[in-house]
Amino acid sequence: MVDLRNKTIVITGASRGIGRAMALRFARDGANIVVAAKSAEPHPKLKGTIYDVAREVEACGGQGLPCRVDVRFEDQVMAMVETAVKAFGGIDALVNNAGAISLTRVEETPLKRYDLMQSINARAVFLCSQAVLPALKSSANPHILSLCPPLNFDIKWLKNHAPYTLSKYGMTMLSLAMAAEFEPYGIAVNCLWPRTAIATAAIEFAVGSGDLLKNCRKPEIVADAAYEILTTPDRQLSGQALIDEEFLRRRAYTDFDRYAYDPKHAGELLPDFFLEP
Repeated sequence: MVDLRNKTIVITGASRGIGRAMALRFARDGANIVVAAKSAEPHPKLKGTIYDVAREVEACGGQGLPCRVDVRFEDQVMAMVETAVKAFGGIDALVNNAGAISLTRVEETPLKRYDLMQSINARAVFLCSQAVLPALKSSANPHILSLCPPLNFDIKWLKNHAPYTLSKYGMTMLSLAMAAEFEPYGIAVNCLWPRTAIATAAIEFAVGSGDLLKNCRKPEIVADAAYEILTTPDRQLSGQALIDEEFLRRRAYTDFDRYAYDPKHAGELLPDFFLEP
């Protein structure tokens, strides 16, 4: 395994949820974390800002660099990359974690919402990956990791929320393509997706309600899987779309009850989208 000490990792959508959990997990190794998100001010419903997470990163033993960035805009992404390289001397990994979701059919989806999902999901993977590419070429063990699912073309994943599915599958297809394109540079590219629903704001406010949280796992399971990916050397995993639980079992993790948001409901977990039971 590769030590993350002094490695610089850019995480989009890092002010809360899965992004925050990954930032803290990597920081325990002494990594430099670029906390990239829009959340610079406290939100009445959503806890966490880039500054809060940067302080938590420091408390865990890493270095935190808060960067206010909207991944839809090239100038902001490029400024973030420039700031990160200036602060830490380079970039070793990019985690494309920022996301937008609306589980609506084509007929019901406003164009503005469609464009938002495509921009924050698929387009941002292109923009952010292209922006960090020059820096990654100079890294000893560079990675791009995107939070997106394996491709599953069962019509049930298309007919009820095609706009969202398109945006997430676009992330996956682009990641698989980059794994091949960037092979000459020694850059590993992977997709990561949770086996179960994860207790995040998306579940609480966009997908269902707070009542569903008891049937979710904590973001730390995704963070542990991401850690295992980023510490794997020599492109050994590149080009794979990995499922957190399956991958962690391959890495000899056995205690999955600890990831349950509510231990009393650890046996009643909701499966995530795009995966078969």
